[in-house]
Amino acid sequence: MSSDDDYLIFTPDDVDLKRSPLRKSLGAPTYVLGAFNPGLTRLPGGNLLLMVRVAEALIEPVDGDCAQTIRWAPGEKRSAGRFVLDRYPLAGITMDDPRQFEIRHRSPRLLGLTSLSWLLPVEVSRDARTIVKVHYDKAIAPSASFLEYGVEDARISLVGGSWWMTVCGVSAERHCTAMYHSVNGLDYRLLGVVLDHQNKDMILFEGKVGGKYMALTRPLGEVYFAYPEDSPYLGGPSINLAQSPDGLHWKPHDAPFLRARKGTTSTQRVGGGSQPVLTKDGWMMIYHGVEKREAVGIYRSFWALLDKDDPSKILRLEDQVPLIEAAPDLTAPIAHQMYLPTPVVFTTGVADSGDDYVVASGEADLACRITHLSKERFR
Repeated sequence: MSSDDDYLIFTPDDVDLKRSPLRKSLGAPTYVLGAFNPGLTRLPGGNLLLMVRVAEALIEPVDGDCAQTIRWAPGEKRSAGRFVLDRYPLAGITMDDPRQFEIRHRSPRLLGLTSLSWLLPVEVSRDARTIVKVHYDKAIAPSASFLEYGVEDARISLVGGSWWMTVCGVSAERHCTAMYHSVNGLDYRLLGVVLDHQNKDMILFEGKVGGKYMALTRPLGEVYFAYPEDSPYLGGPSINLAQSPDGLHWKPHDAPFLRARKGTTSTQRVGGGSQPVLTKDGWMMIYHGVEKREAVGIYRSFWALLDKDDPSKILRLEDQVPLIEAAPDLTAPIAHQMYLPTPVVFTTGVADSGDDYVVASGEADLACRITHLSKERFR
């Protein structure tokens, strides 16, 4: 693959924090920890939209003998909400990760974030090689208590002529999946919570199956159980399927779907990546697998092909040779901003571009990466 086919399109330095939604009420100095994990869709005019996750962090997360977090606090009216700082005594936490801290001696684990994520729509050319416009006026920031600590990792699917966007909502109340909806691909309205539990990778199929909406999900929990020793599968987070009559009310499939397998590098967990798109051969989906390494692990992208009429049937599973791997040469110019110890690429969207696919990923939890992959790669 030539360097022209793989590049960073948007980085932390491309974010103008003077136009951040946090500036409306937060005076504390901040910086962009990462501009990454972009949802991807094609707009009606032909350009592509990256819905970039901006993790905005405090320059001084520690003030005296306390750590600080940013939180959106609701007002009497939704529009009256504001951003505030909460303080936690250093004596009661451990703070080994630049992104978070953990409150000591608590079970289950309780975390605090030193950044807050919001979504920035970035319009790019139809081939995703140039930035057309950064839509700060359409940024999506927390606006409900279940989003008080951030709106993370958008995934966008065009279904039935309108755009459905799932996000991970972070709050003390719950770690949930929330849904946004748009009739033009650019202006999104919050519909509310659709999965009332921690689920990092809910992604709608780009089209209905048997007249119903379908989605990938990946529920998370504190405890997983072991498979028998002779099973080809490994226990842990895996990708499941769910169906809905209206895009809001979801019934999980009873049977398991795509699980980590022994003998691969995806030994820690697997999770959804791009929205499944329909090809002549079936539904093509790109997903991520994680190899256990240090605290974060190594993230790589793989792909699978699903039956057109029954996506629970996996026709092809490419989980041995990665489709996309982290590329340190891409982040070399911004290496001074790196904070993760292991290589990470996290695919979050795909768009048809004629003879190839435009694939959007988060690189190193730092920047937005575009990869052009020939459709021949998926034969």
